[in-house]
Amino acid sequence: MATLFDPVTIGDIALNNRIVMAPLTRNRSPGAVPNTLNVTYYEQRASAGLLITEGTAITQQGQGYADVPGLYTPQALEGWRKVTDAVHAKGGRIVVQIWHVGRISHNSLQPEGAKPVAPSAIRAKSKTYLINADGTGSFTETSEPHALEIAEIDGIVEDYRRAARAAIDAGFDGIEIHAANGYLIDQFLRSGSNHRSDAYGGTLENRARFLFQVVDAVTQEIGAGRVGIRLSPVTPANDAYDPEPQAVFGYVLKNLARYALAYIHIIEGATGGPRDHQQGDHPFDYPALRATYVAAGGKAAWMTNNGYDKALAEKTLRDGEADLVAFGKPFIANPDLVERLERNAPLNAPDQATFYGGGARGYTDYPALEQVA
Repeated sequence: MATLFDPVTIGDIALNNRIVMAPLTRNRSPGAVPNTLNVTYYEQRASAGLLITEGTAITQQGQGYADVPGLYTPQALEGWRKVTDAVHAKGGRIVVQIWHVGRISHNSLQPEGAKPVAPSAIRAKSKTYLINADGTGSFTETSEPHALEIAEIDGIVEDYRRAARAAIDAGFDGIEIHAANGYLIDQFLRSGSNHRSDAYGGTLENRARFLFQVVDAVTQEIGAGRVGIRLSPVTPANDAYDPEPQAVFGYVLKNLARYALAYIHIIEGATGGPRDHQQGDHPFDYPALRATYVAAGGKAAWMTNNGYDKALAEKTLRDGEADLVAFGKPFIANPDLVERLERNAPLNAPDQATFYGGGARGYTDYPALEQVA
């Protein structure tokens, strides 16, 4: 019977335990370049079985928020190399979440002030985070997007491939494809944001075409055993909606089974919100989703996420409903979360006012257990 603290191998990556730090956007990489503060942040949390970085843009076009890191300049890769070296020196494992936000962006973040891109020219009812002239940060409405031409889609698939190679060259143990939370891949999957009538719209096969082109590209480039994928079947984040999520994600998981991926990362419910959130007429059946994947021959580790505490995580592993459990906000405030969970120690409370932007306060200054003592 697996516990949170047992080692496990996922694809080509050996982990010291089954506790995962979920990707957490923190907006502390000015110029899209990881810095010494980011090195400290990840190094502090290296006792996690697996660290998944914050969403990291594959190109400037893929950027959707101020001061989030990228993978598309020599300076960014040099910054990430310092992060991966520090994590590995602590015995940790780290993958980078590769990201294209699609329509969840703003003209001011795009090359030459262009429109963000999307499957269809539908503006999201959502906000992004920008830095004001005085250096403070604030949320603002996303910009109207441009509907991608097919030739542009092919170019973005190639951007994903290049980013995967850059990640391995920067020392990462693997990558996570961000296909959740209403960003570009998710926008193609869902009928609420995809109104296309060509080979990328209409049927499930067409709407999932972009996702599988990306998976093909990155697995061929770095090997499937170093690739995970994140999905959020019913989240309303960033105006994501489809009335038939069970059918959509059942199709996706059935077809992901043909790849020998490292892991499948599932957000249960509304990201950062209620675990029982539903879209469409019926509650989402997560066990049925996994059963679909397994029946199709899928063998990747199954990672669950959203609102987990130790008790729920242990029960989920004990019942065989997951192989890994991701924790988000608890890792913000507890760099030594693994030790605290193992010792049943109290947790620091996160300061939400410091989640996005700023410096060390609320980022690298949360005390570890020995500092509290």
